[in-house]
Amino acid sequence: MIDLNKHKLKLNYPCSWKYKVVVLKDTNTKCVCDDVFKGRKHNLCQSNVSKNGKFKSYDIELLVHNDEDREELHKLLNAHQDIKMVL
Repeated sequence: MIDLNKHKLKLNYPCSWKYKVVVLKDTNTKCVCDDVFKGRKHNLCQSNVSKNGKFKSYDIELLVHNDEDREELHKLLNAHQDIKMVL
């Protein structure tokens, strides 16, 4: 079996990157994205609703410029109080 932790992801920057976030059903995800991305152009698209309807998932796609940018955006999304999970 291949240990993926030993391999670094190689990307050609800048590139389009997609995050999936999970939020409570009543969360205004557009406002959350505006808060996190501070005016950066991004596409937000609802992806799924949980079986009992408590959670919704969204795909967020935007241009990232390097590894640090991509990882920092992940940290900012993960730290936001209205986001329950980032994939």
